[in-house]
Amino acid sequence: MQPFQYIEPKSLDEAVALLAAQPGETQLIAGGSDLLSEIKEGVAAPRRLVSLAGIPGLRGIRETGGGLELGAMTTIAELAQHPAIRACYTALAQAAEELATPQIRNVGTLGGNLAQRPRCWYYRHPQTVCLKKGGDRCYALAGVSKYLCVTGGDRCYIVHPSDTAVALSVFDARVEIAGPRGTRTMPIGEFFIGPGQDLLRENGLEPGELVTRVLLPGQDEIPLGPPLQRGVGGISVPVRSLYLKARERETGDFALVSVAVAVALEGDTIRQARVCLGGVAPVPYRARPVEEYLRGQQVADVDAAHAGSLALPNPRPMADNGYKVPLTANLVTRAVGEVMSGG
Repeated sequence: MQPFQYIEPKSLDEAVALLAAQPGETQLIAGGSDLLSEIKEGVAAPRRLVSLAGIPGLRGIRETGGGLELGAMTTIAELAQHPAIRACYTALAQAAEELATPQIRNVGTLGGNLAQRPRCWYYRHPQTVCLKKGGDRCYALAGVSKYLCVTGGDRCYIVHPSDTAVALSVFDARVEIAGPRGTRTMPIGEFFIGPGQDLLRENGLEPGELVTRVLLPGQDEIPLGPPLQRGVGGISVPVRSLYLKARERETGDFALVSVAVAVALEGDTIRQARVCLGGVAPVPYRARPVEEYLRGQQVADVDAAHAGSLALPNPRPMADNGYKVPLTANLVTRAVGEVMSGG
């Protein structure tokens, strides 16, 4: 393992300056559960690690005008246990609760979960210089593709590994980013970058930038619909939401396929719906045909199996991952059925 310098800045400005000074040799460390594995395995070799642990204000969950502000250093366990998230953004609490193991949830952070690198075996192998690491080929095309994408691949066929990203996508969250030119925010759907845009990156962070917060809009601002009832701490609850995850092992595993569903009802009519998939594409994948089918339907008239059949309209499975297509349909069917029943 290559030796590295560990720096713990005391302010956000100091962290940004350290990142911007030597962007090619400096990496952030939050919880470190993924990055330290990359360093040990020889996949990453930073000369400096800049820790966010000592910067005030980056950890915690705060109510803001009916919505929530989630600090990037907030742990996954804190997200899973927070009463307002459990009551008002249920899919996010479920995604956090299903993530990895209790030990990792206690140290892993929201910002780290959103910005983690892909899990492809070839990318993770220290002696394999694939396209993702600046090489000239994707070894999965002629190799093992069991866990890779079935839609949206372009020369590289990774899937984004974040559970929280899938859930946050159905609430139209925004990501706050600090950098040398100040602070900016972007919709979470624009934060992630597929290989068709950039083979070497998975998100829109520029050199010197870092995620500081995730902003969940006030419930009456979410395009899903108007509040239905009051929730915890004065936060309105306009939607039913749910997160489901299929994996090989019951605990501690990444998703083979995951789905987050959120619907807003006016009486028995679905006013609006959001459906996002994980494990099927290089970025969190919005299943818009399912959303369009659900919108305007009476709850009693929804055919959950038909909704599931719409989830992947043009799948392109690889040699080893064709199982993901029926698995996705079945998981969406189950999720839609449970949301419609209020379960």
